[in-house]
Amino acid sequence: MITGGAGFIGSHVVRLFVQTYPDYRIVNLDALTYAGNLENLKDIEHSPNYIFEHADINNAAQVNALFDKYKFDGVIHLAAESHVDRSISDPNAFIQTNVMGTANLLNAARALWKGNEDGKRFYHVSTDEVYGSLVETGYFMQTTPYDPQSPYSASKAASDHLVRAYGNTYHMPFVITNCSNNYGPNHFPEKLIPLFINNIKTNKPLPVYGDGKYTRDWLYVVDHARAIDLVFHRGRNGETYNIGGFNEWQNIELVKLLCKEMDKRLGREPGESEKLINYIKDRPGHDRRYAIDATKLNKELGWYPSVTFEEGLSKTIDWYMANDEWLNNVTSGDYQKYYSTQYQ
Repeated sequence: MITGGAGFIGSHVVRLFVQTYPDYRIVNLDALTYAGNLENLKDIEHSPNYIFEHADINNAAQVNALFDKYKFDGVIHLAAESHVDRSISDPNAFIQTNVMGTANLLNAARALWKGNEDGKRFYHVSTDEVYGSLVETGYFMQTTPYDPQSPYSASKAASDHLVRAYGNTYHMPFVITNCSNNYGPNHFPEKLIPLFINNIKTNKPLPVYGDGKYTRDWLYVVDHARAIDLVFHRGRNGETYNIGGFNEWQNIELVKLLCKEMDKRLGREPGESEKLINYIKDRPGHDRRYAIDATKLNKELGWYPSVTFEEGLSKTIDWYMANDEWLNNVTSGDYQKYYSTQYQ
């Protein structure tokens, strides 16, 4: 089972597993909330080893029924509320999905695997935001104390603790990964890179929080999916692995690079798109810097990003420029009609 498989990261993981492991039965569980989009998986939706289940991890009865139906050997848990700004305006939705939804999955797995844990694995996908904020130096390690600063990161920290507690108390075979900011194709356009690509195309303002010097480590989503594949198959039970892109960028420098690349593609004069930059009031609880040390993943499993940030960003921009229909469907809300058209 891959939860949240119609979302941004989840769809890339589903595609990788379906195409790489034809002998696996891949069940994609997704509630198809605003960020879930089955159009992300049109290229593999008819694959013989792929099944989509429209269900919600917040519904324990639905989760239990699926575990009973498919007898899962493994779970890769990506389903989550993930946008910090949304968590500030509606924290309860994040607590419900990220904490209670994870508990429902753990309970179902425990009931099915109890006494027969060999060959089973519960893989929980988390975020570097659980570690809090860094100053100008240093990196998040697997041993960095948790210090979440937003309702989103607090809810993810709570779910991490739950997974570890089930491992310690009930001998649940688990692994956890904490990743840095992802970017790439199919990213829902509320997030910085796809939002700004679309705004530059349409000559809308580019809202930059505060002084724009907030720093993030950017991870190409295809490389994240590769890392998940490795950890799922070869990671050690009970371990945490940090996944980072080795790509730190201040927000304002990233925005200027986006403007430069978009000016080239749109035939604009150099610097024209930078005029759209609009500094706005900072958001509450804004972490200053994230940076991941992925040495453990590199040394144990041989993983390293396959592209530089500049290469990955270029691929990302090219994808959005070539997929106007996808972007228009998402920004208009028409993508939500895809499920009813295809499955009802």
